[in-house]
Amino acid sequence: MGRHKEILRTCALSRVEKPASELIRFALSPDGVLAPDIDGKAPGRGVWISLSRAAVEEAARKKVFARSLKTQVEVPPDLALLTRTRLEQRLVGALGLARKAGQLITGAAKVQSLLAKGEAAALITARDAAQDGRRKMLQAARRAPHGGENLVHIESLSSAQLGLALGLEHVIHAALASGAASNSVIEKANRLARFDATDEREDDSL
Repeated sequence: MGRHKEILRTCALSRVEKPASELIRFALSPDGVLAPDIDGKAPGRGVWISLSRAAVEEAARKKVFARSLKTQVEVPPDLALLTRTRLEQRLVGALGLARKAGQLITGAAKVQSLLAKGEAAALITARDAAQDGRRKMLQAARRAPHGGENLVHIESLSSAQLGLALGLEHVIHAALASGAASNSVIEKANRLARFDATDEREDDSL
């Protein structure tokens, strides 16, 4: 079977049509406060903005949300930070599910073993990992079959956040084996990384 055609939405800031995976939806709460609708399932009208911290900040500054919804909108002053926090929470939740599914491995030796076998779908490194440990793990990844060319590297969370997500005290290195739960982690990690990458600027003509 062929791949399903991805749903397209228009960014209310740039007016550019993009796949929904490259945007984030915002919706009004019952009390009229704008909130990020990370899963894109909140009822009522919504506003789609490119998945970028810079785009969210610019949309708030230019009052794009009120203009698109055609109503009074209370926009939290920390909307971009709130959006990132929600994206991060989704990633943390997905990591916990991957561990329960047996698709997440922790511990440097076990991670290196999975890499050596070419069975890792993603390498996870704590954001605050020591440079020496990070370097050694990346070297192990490069020694993997095919040079680890398809290996995803996730480093959006601190060791404390990883530990909290996995119910462990201290997590620096982890890896994902192939599976549906792992795919969910990778998808959410990609969205968070895209949001943090602010190189792509939106059309400033609005």
